Amino acid sequence: MLVKKHKTRDGKLILAICDSDLIGKKFEQGKIQLDLTKDFYKGEEKSDSEILLMIREAYILNLVGEKSVKLALKQGLIDETHILNIQGIPHAQCMIMREE
Repeated sequence: MLVKKHKTRDGKLILAICDSDLIGKKFEQGKIQLDLTKDFYKGEEKSDSEILLMIREAYILNLVGEKSVKLALKQGLIDETHILNIQGIPHAQCMIMREE
């Protein structure tokens, strides 16, 4: 999976996590578009364990693809009812609330 770090204006970590084989593709279904050709998802290849360590620091997750979404499901970060399927490609977003 590819992971790219982004920061919110107040410095909180956003992770864009995408299955490697989907990068560079675009999916459309009705008015919904999932554009994986942009730099937002073009990150570094990471293992599941590396990604889980990164998630510990994250505030928002943006997940695309079977592997990426399944990893978040296994961790209890998202629920199946909140997964969008765009041309059969699963996509989910997650905000992680942490005490400061």
